[in-house]
Amino acid sequence: SGLTTANAPQGVGITCSSFQQPVAVPSYLIALVVGHLEKRELSPRCAVWCEPERCEAAAHEFAEVESFLTTAEKICGPYVWGRYDILLLPGSFPYGGMENPCLTFATPTLLAGDRSNVNVIAHEIAHSWTGNLVGVASWEDFWLNEGFTVYIERLIMAQLEGPESFDFNAMLEWTHLKTDVERYGLEHPYTCLRPNLSGGVDPDDAFSSVPYEKGFNLLNALRPVVGGQEAFLGWLRAYLRDFAGQSITTPQFHAHLLSYFRAANPAASEKLAQVDWAKWIDAPGMPPYDPKFASVLADRCKELVQLWLKSGPTGRSIADLQGWNTKQVCFFLDSFAESGAELPAGLAAQLGEAYGLARSGNAEILFRWLSLYLKQKLREPAVIAKLQEFITSQGRMKFVRPLYRLYAEVDSAAACALFQAHRHRYHAIAQKMLARDLKLES
Repeated sequence: SGLTTANAPQGVGITCSSFQQPVAVPSYLIALVVGHLEKRELSPRCAVWCEPERCEAAAHEFAEVESFLTTAEKICGPYVWGRYDILLLPGSFPYGGMENPCLTFATPTLLAGDRSNVNVIAHEIAHSWTGNLVGVASWEDFWLNEGFTVYIERLIMAQLEGPESFDFNAMLEWTHLKTDVERYGLEHPYTCLRPNLSGGVDPDDAFSSVPYEKGFNLLNALRPVVGGQEAFLGWLRAYLRDFAGQSITTPQFHAHLLSYFRAANPAASEKLAQVDWAKWIDAPGMPPYDPKFASVLADRCKELVQLWLKSGPTGRSIADLQGWNTKQVCFFLDSFAESGAELPAGLAAQLGEAYGLARSGNAEILFRWLSLYLKQKLREPAVIAKLQEFITSQGRMKFVRPLYRLYAEVDSAAACALFQAHRHRYHAIAQKMLARDLKLES
């Protein structure tokens, strides 16, 4: 998490490397990497590092990272960290990415071959401002890192993919947020934007999409209140400038927002005073507003869902998905649960056959299809074998935790035995959380 200043030979096969980080960072962002790594340059200030056998695939997947970084600078201001490199970690890495300064850690589950999952890199780039440049004083304020970063990530992707993607991606993750809130319970304190973690609460226990998506939705709700996107971005840049190099709290964010608009736009300031801040920040449950997201991309997915619910597999083929991107396929699969309809028995198997989902090389698609399959309590041996392969070949908690929980609902003994047999291959945090999910540990 620094810039290389020297590589000095110290004898046969030994080199002493020195690093410097001139920008102040919180201690949790200090990271070291040791391994058999090769480097592929992506631009004068960007590169990818990984084990030799994955270098070409990684260089292809992340080839557009410079455009992400340039776009982020247009939104947030100058990139102060010098280099932006990516390290592709082994499959046991439990997260999508980790925003260590100068060197983002990334999961190999991003390698889809078609650059369809690289929004994770846009997210980690956004952290260069929100999380790294402006940090948080405690994990109770974690949403200041993640909610802001999701907002900036979606602005980056909207500029690169078109404005349609902003609402579409927000709709896709709104479903994820609902799932997490329902799993905890609508009144559970971990569904608060600023949860109370006093008394020795492990922050890992409270980790979910809540700080990401509830935080994003608060910022998205504030945008029209303060006068639209340009007014909001004017404040965002001032926020990043004024708090650079500091770790702050939610009250500091709130005070800065009110102070800025009292001076810049008194009418907006009056509207901000009417926001129910207590409900947004400290009340449990879903965000207290109707986001009114609109997307033609989402409408097409919902139309195909209705065709399946009405007519089943009759007339369906891979041609249905022609021209779709990965996120549309994900939204389509998520929308069956959101439809509120009773799903036909065997639907997941029929979807898999019609669209070749079991053969998908995209982890996001495979995860959603396997989730739907398990929710229908199906047990085809070939699919269960695919499930087992997927959740033991990588340890990204976004995928393995929900799938192990669902597998346990179908066959608890088999799920627990699989985890115990492969436990040593997961990261320590994933081991801990999976053991709790499977009720093997308290």
